Amino acid sequence: MTVILLRHGVSTSNVAHTLAGRSPGVELDVRGQEQALAVAERLSGLPVDAIVRSPLLRCEQTVAPLAEKLGLTPIVEDRLAEVDYGDWTGRELKELLKEPLWKVVQRHASGAVFPGGEGLAEVQIRAVAAIREYERRLAAEYDRDVLWVACTHGDVIKSVLADALGIHLDGFQRIVAEPASISVVRYTPTAPFVWRLNDTGTDLAALIPKPKTADEPAEGVPGGEVSTSGSGDNGSVDPGAPPGR
Repeated sequence: MTVILLRHGVSTSNVAHTLAGRSPGVELDVRGQEQALAVAERLSGLPVDAIVRSPLLRCEQTVAPLAEKLGLTPIVEDRLAEVDYGDWTGRELKELLKEPLWKVVQRHASGAVFPGGEGLAEVQIRAVAAIREYERRLAAEYDRDVLWVACTHGDVIKSVLADALGIHLDGFQRIVAEPASISVVRYTPTAPFVWRLNDTGTDLAALIPKPKTADEPAEGVPGGEVSTSGSGDNGSVDPGAPPGR
C-alpha cells in the first residue's frame, strides 16, 4: 500500500505569515490555486484509488481539481485536520517567536502542548492511526496494491513521516513539507519505506504499483527507483520556520 501525503497549496494565511490552525475561511490564494491545478496534472496519470483529506477548506480546494479529473469523491477525515493550536491560532509568526513555548516546539516537540489546544504527540498518534486505518481498509476493499492520496497539513505530514522514518518526534522539525509538495510512504507488512519527501517535481511514473512476480524487488520498492527533488518555489517561509504554515 502506498500513500501520497499531499500538503495543501499556499494559503492566504501563508502569505499573511500567520498561524492558520483551524481558523475558518482560510483558503488558497492565487498561487495556491495554481498549485492545485498543477497537482491535478501531476497525479491524474496515476492509478489513484482514493483521496482522503482534512476537513479544512484549503485542503478541500487543493484536491478538488484532482478529484474531478479522477472522478473520485474525497473522503473527509477529521484525524487529518490541522493541529489545534489553541490560543496561538491566527497570531502572527513574528509574535509567536517571542513565546517561550516556541523553543520547545522546535527542540522538544513531543513535550509541546499548545495553550488551549493539543500536543504534537497527540497529533502524531491520531494522524498515524488514520493513515494506518485507511491502509487496512483499502487493502481489504481492493485486495491488491493500492495507491492513494492523503491531503493534509505541514505538521501532520511531518509527524507521519517521522513515524515512517523511525525517528523520534523531537526530530520532526528536521523534515520539510512545503505547500503543494508530496511525500510518499509505502507500507509493507514489516516496515514503512519513505519513497519521496517534500517533492515538488513532475515525474511520478515510478509510483505506479507493479504486479507481483517471482523476482519481486525488495520490500518498499513498488517496481522502480525513486529520486527526490524539490523546487522550493511555492511561497513558503524558511524550512526552519514553525509548524502549521
